[in-house]
Amino acid sequence: MAKTADVKNQLANRSAQAPAQAGDNERRLKSLINDNYKAIQSLVPKHVTPERLARLTISAATRNPKLFECDEMTLVGAIVNCAALGVEPNLIGHAYILPFYNGKTKQMEAQFQLGFKGAIDLARRSGELKQLYAHEVYEGDEFEYAYGLNKDLHHVPCGESDPDKVTHVYAVYHLKDGGNDFVVMTREQIENHRDRFTKSKYNGAVVGPWKDHFVEMAKKTVIIRLLKTAPLSIEKENGEVQHLGELINADNSVSRVRQSAVTSQAIIDTSFVDNGTEATIVDVQPEESKSKAVEDPFL
Repeated sequence: MAKTADVKNQLANRSAQAPAQAGDNERRLKSLINDNYKAIQSLVPKHVTPERLARLTISAATRNPKLFECDEMTLVGAIVNCAALGVEPNLIGHAYILPFYNGKTKQMEAQFQLGFKGAIDLARRSGELKQLYAHEVYEGDEFEYAYGLNKDLHHVPCGESDPDKVTHVYAVYHLKDGGNDFVVMTREQIENHRDRFTKSKYNGAVVGPWKDHFVEMAKKTVIIRLLKTAPLSIEKENGEVQHLGELINADNSVSRVRQSAVTSQAIIDTSFVDNGTEATIVDVQPEESKSKAVEDPFL
């Protein structure tokens, strides 16, 4: 009986400690953002307050508590990327903040990922976009494309829908001035991109959205590749005009915010974690509900 009572007491203590620890984490993040806000103020829109940054950070970390274990400045850097682009993390498919263990720095870090809807929303904000879409190509489809001086794309689906039979994925944009362009990626190219950047692995195997929703993730990948070279620009609140490709380049990045030694403005130091050289993947149990809540860029 004594042993049973001890176990019950331990469980009760853990239950009591969990809310307290969560509260401490939230207060620590709020303090961190407030302490650094003067430095990062120049990087975010005027309407973004310390309170809003803190709320976005806590919301993301609440959905994925592993973020509380990340290097604090990488978490702030990821949130600043979200705020600067005007996309909200881990909520409606615009952007995601993912925790992973970086074998090079020997610590947990937060990675920013632009979502499928976020990339499309950024393109629409330019005011120059008429249409943007992506499609997958299956075995048996009538499909031809050509690059060069006379670019051409022809696709007639055969009705196949098995994701394992996808051979290519392409994205197309049409501008209001009549201009257009497209990008095609083979399945091999898409899988190479996935294996290089995804942090969702369990025992070395891919889990999460890339496993459960390969087609949608492939569409996101090819759309972002297309938009990086699209002649689209966005005017920021301060009047600065920035090329869409420069904004999208924050995708898959790990960022840290620091104050310039010369001016009071902030500088974002950005790196891109390549699974083949720098990152040691944290084994994540493949729970479908958890993976969707954390990293599903098309919900």
